[in-house]
Amino acid sequence: QVQLVESGGGSVQAGGSLRLSCVVSGRTFSSYAMGWFRQAPGKEREFVSAINWNGERTMYADSVKGRFTVSRDNAKNTVYLQMNSLRPEDTAVYYCAQDGRPYAGIVRTTHEYDYWGQGTQVTVSS
Repeated sequence: QVQLVESGGGSVQAGGSLRLSCVVSGRTFSSYAMGWFRQAPGKEREFVSAINWNGERTMYADSVKGRFTVSRDNAKNTVYLQMNSLRPEDTAVYYCAQDGRPYAGIVRTTHEYDYWGQGTQVTVSS
């Protein structure tokens, strides 16, 4: 059974930083791209960032480019999202997800991600 467990969320003031982690078990972590998504109250889930299977390629939403950094440690089955210069509009539940296609290119649509974590709350106050 594949499980994704996020951690690292919390409450910070605008301008602060958080680092989210997502540990994956139950499937060969190093073969699959990983994505981060978020969902704010009353809004649809949106793409934040993604990283390919070996960490050599990354993708970001325009709204977080230059502030967020995605990385992965395949030895620890963990993907990270370093979030700097946080803004109130970054407030959301953040989810990590694993692409279901081994060694595939990274994408920003939810359709290709077949396993999801339970989410971790990030709250940024002004």
